[in-house]
Amino acid sequence: MAYKNTPENYGVVAKWLHWTTALLFLAAYTSVYYRDWFTEARTSENFSILQIHLSIGITIAVLVSLRIYWRITSVTPSPEPGTKLEHLAAHAGHYALYAVMIIMPITGYMGTGADTNFFFMFEIPSFKNTWLFETLVTNGLEITYEDFEKPLDFIHKKILGEWLAWMLILGHASAALYHHFVKKDRTLLKMTKTK
Repeated sequence: MAYKNTPENYGVVAKWLHWTTALLFLAAYTSVYYRDWFTEARTSENFSILQIHLSIGITIAVLVSLRIYWRITSVTPSPEPGTKLEHLAAHAGHYALYAVMIIMPITGYMGTGADTNFFFMFEIPSFKNTWLFETLVTNGLEITYEDFEKPLDFIHKKILGEWLAWMLILGHASAALYHHFVKKDRTLLKMTKTK
């Protein structure tokens, strides 16, 4: 299996980054729903699940940065035949997914007042406890953390988390299945086939 992308297929690195990011998004959602549905607020279990969610979010941010670097510096496999509208929709969907993968971790980190105990190994300070927050928000915007947090929470939880990310993921998966089962082209195979 090729390490790098080729004009025919994605390489090992692109596949690993793609599928690991997808699994981490699923894990992030699972941890949030588990926390909301099965734990009591302000308990140690609730806080531990929050720490797992925050750790996953930071990991996603790192992987997405690597994905963007890899995408910019690597060959992209040639698109399958299709109409201009299909190709435009595919590009728009990919850009929207990348935007969500960038905005979700940033708003999650900046809108959380708790420090992150990264997978219970080491501490990452919350944004409100950094010199950047003090410089930009406290001194620059002259607002409190509570006022700063509200719009970020709204974007992270309501706009992106509750519906937009799900719509994009469902659209992405549906498009891949449509290409595989209806158009019978190599779109899905480029990201799944080992040879």
